[in-house]
Amino acid sequence: MIGPRGMACAGGLWARVGSRSGLSRVVRQSSQLRPLPSAATSPVVRCWRAQYSSKPELPKTVTINSKTYPVEPEWYNVSSTILNLTSRKLHLQKDHPVSITRQIIESVFPSPTYLSYNNLDPVVSTHENFDSLGFPPNHPGRAKTDTYYINSKTLLRTHTSAHEAALFAAAKSPGYLISADVYRRDEIDKSHYPVFHQMEGARVWDRNLVPGGDIVKAVYKDLESLPKHDMIIEDPNPPFHAERNPLQSSHTAEEAKAVAAHLKRSLELMVAEIFKRVKESHARAGVKMKQDDAERPLKVRWVEAYFPFTSPSWELEVWYQDEWLEILGCGVTQQHILDDAGVPSQIGWAFGVGLERIAMLLFQIPDIRLFWSRDQRFLGQFAGVGDDLGKLRPFVGFSKHPACYKDVSFWLPGHGGAGAAGGRGGEGEWHENDLMEVVRDVAGDVVEDVVLMDSFVHPKTGRRIEDGDVLGVGAVVLISGETVCVVDAQPPGRLGPDCASKTWGRRKVVHMRPCGGESVMLSLCLASFLGFVVRRDEHHLVFVVVSKKA
Repeated sequence: MIGPRGMACAGGLWARVGSRSGLSRVVRQSSQLRPLPSAATSPVVRCWRAQYSSKPELPKTVTINSKTYPVEPEWYNVSSTILNLTSRKLHLQKDHPVSITRQIIESVFPSPTYLSYNNLDPVVSTHENFDSLGFPPNHPGRAKTDTYYINSKTLLRTHTSAHEAALFAAAKSPGYLISADVYRRDEIDKSHYPVFHQMEGARVWDRNLVPGGDIVKAVYKDLESLPKHDMIIEDPNPPFHAERNPLQSSHTAEEAKAVAAHLKRSLELMVAEIFKRVKESHARAGVKMKQDDAERPLKVRWVEAYFPFTSPSWELEVWYQDEWLEILGCGVTQQHILDDAGVPSQIGWAFGVGLERIAMLLFQIPDIRLFWSRDQRFLGQFAGVGDDLGKLRPFVGFSKHPACYKDVSFWLPGHGGAGAAGGRGGEGEWHENDLMEVVRDVAGDVVEDVVLMDSFVHPKTGRRIEDGDVLGVGAVVLISGETVCVVDAQPPGRLGPDCASKTWGRRKVVHMRPCGGESVMLSLCLASFLGFVVRRDEHHLVFVVVSKKA
């Protein structure tokens, strides 16, 4: 459900088009559009064209949060949509669910042992984001298909761990928490968004500062000071395993066991606090939970995992609503990170958790894109909660729109596939995330899901065509008695091919003469939101209005 966005934009993004004259008004609204003289073969459909370049002129510099950075065209892939989100900082917005979630977690890790850092700049170097954490050169996270680059050495951080080494070097406290916005090119659905918020936590002990240099004794003493809980814990694996979850050569077995025990207790207490709030909010709102969730102690389990910056490593999962939910990842900090930060005498642990994921549990928010809504029907539900957590209640949904499915098919540019993992990708290469960026730029957050359904390779030419299914939610209009989903024609600067139209039975058809490559992909994507299903005949790419009701 993308109700808030759809309703908030009803007067701008969505156009009411109910007739031929209505469609003409939409066309006239954009100065970039002009009717094709050859497109007069149908009294029903008005066709138009606009210029589009698959390689738009890029700025020489880009300014993010008052800092200016040089752009390298062969690397730069930050869309205007993403740039506009860099200043939102939802984790600092009073009474926002992400900010409230941050407050709750911070309460489990009090000062002065833990200091909180919530205003770190999102632009970091490739060294900070990857190299300092031990990411190999061919790691898929380095690829342009996954990461937003400004130039070859600068990017939008993909995780809060990018600041880990700097804070270890500063050594202002034994522990720290970082909350920040992070950026990853990703798919479109209710649980993924290209910008989200992470919390990073870490705790260290210094051999030079603990009595007698006995790290093990110091860690266990701190562990004894932590509160107890009544959760059911499943932890069947050994503290480390030579192959699956190795002990670092610079650590003794007893040191690793002690640090892991402190880490796990600390995070179990965090989860206990979160789900205590979940139960209380449901009770306060009179919302019934499943009997097992409401009455029995919370059940969690530790699962072995792999992360480049910790070893041994684990994920923490919670049994909730009859399934295991992954909550966070953590582990014993790789010693080389501490050594490189200039504190080789320290040993410790680190964890990372997605704030939206926790907030969706706390507030029962069904779609991650709702967090970016400016609609007061959404934000107003959390007023005052930041100052009084006793007011925390589950989110109440609103503005449900009927779903509208659209098929999109397009030839891939050139013969390339997705960019190689760890590389920037060559000319003509394509990745699914490229399409996701186009959809977000054209339709914002009104698109609920984009799914790759099929792939076809022409037996003679070797060209590949992708067939996807796009689910849009928002304003619905009637055209010639058929219900279709129509987006305002403001963005069609992306329409590249010339087009001509004709009628085909009761369906309206638009033939597109492809001008090649990426512009076709972008054009077809946009056309799908204008109410057309894309099909291919012998000579043309064919757009057909959806005949079934949405």
